[in-house]
Amino acid sequence: MASNDFLNVRVASKQMLSKDTALFELVAEGDQQLPPFSAGAHVEVLLPGALQRTYSLCNPPQERHRYVLGVLRDAQSSGGSVAMHEQVHAGQRLRISAPRNQFALTPRATHSILLAGGIGITPLLSMAWQLSHEQVSFELHYCTRSAALAAFAPTLTDPRLAPCVHLHTDDGPLDQRIDLSQVLGKAQPGAHVYVCGPQGFIEAVLQTATQASWRSEQLHKELFKAEPISTDGDTSFEIEIASTGQIVQVPANQTAVQALTAAGLDIPVSCEQGICGTCLTRVVSGTPLHRDQYLTDDEQAANDQFTPCCSRAKTARLVIDLAPI
Repeated sequence: MASNDFLNVRVASKQMLSKDTALFELVAEGDQQLPPFSAGAHVEVLLPGALQRTYSLCNPPQERHRYVLGVLRDAQSSGGSVAMHEQVHAGQRLRISAPRNQFALTPRATHSILLAGGIGITPLLSMAWQLSHEQVSFELHYCTRSAALAAFAPTLTDPRLAPCVHLHTDDGPLDQRIDLSQVLGKAQPGAHVYVCGPQGFIEAVLQTATQASWRSEQLHKELFKAEPISTDGDTSFEIEIASTGQIVQVPANQTAVQALTAAGLDIPVSCEQGICGTCLTRVVSGTPLHRDQYLTDDEQAANDQFTPCCSRAKTARLVIDLAPI
């Protein structure tokens, strides 16, 4: 998404929910209505230092007067969360994208199991608000290391949500710690599982669900951070722009996005790890070397799109189409 496609918003309030989690309430300039969003959606925020980062919306989708973001400060991140905590304040103007959603609720599900690890609660909280509004069966399991780190626990005491909420803390009594085999039990026809949080938590949920005979189409995940990828064997390749014939060399020590940007081509990026889909680009010919965790196995096998922030090429040249997907 080009920067001129972004919305102007104001930080109406900033609140620390815990020692490392901040809540940002964003409103439109002039207090106009904001574009609608669906549960599980995110926005991309332009930050100081030319950073662009993705954050999930955690308020009820019925709200049009504000967007609410919950941001965990992570000193090991690439700088986005630190910038949000240290450089973004109430009253400040920001530019954000319109909401996008790659983690949407499945229509007409008979029951939804929402499993949140830490800050992974943010998109699932929006889902819980939506399911409660629609009076659809659901349960939300919020797992944190300690009660002090359960930043959204007070929100979950709302009477519209509380009957369906289960809080699990690693340092609490044994009988309240999550038992995934019990939560997921045996696969339920028509039900769906949604999980968001650290990689290990997501893998544990998906492994348990698979062992309990849940089908892949019933399981939905959203990652906040990708696992490290070895680049030791990377080699150079070429990218051709289908519309102009321009050839861009991608050295072994550069990503495709870095090479394209250096050549003056505007490629939207956010996570730069292959998990958000912001930079997804059409492939006209050639075979990508997929390293993302965004595309499904079938989508990767089709080889008609790739994520240039982390993926490369198996062939000497990729021909790509830069028109938005």
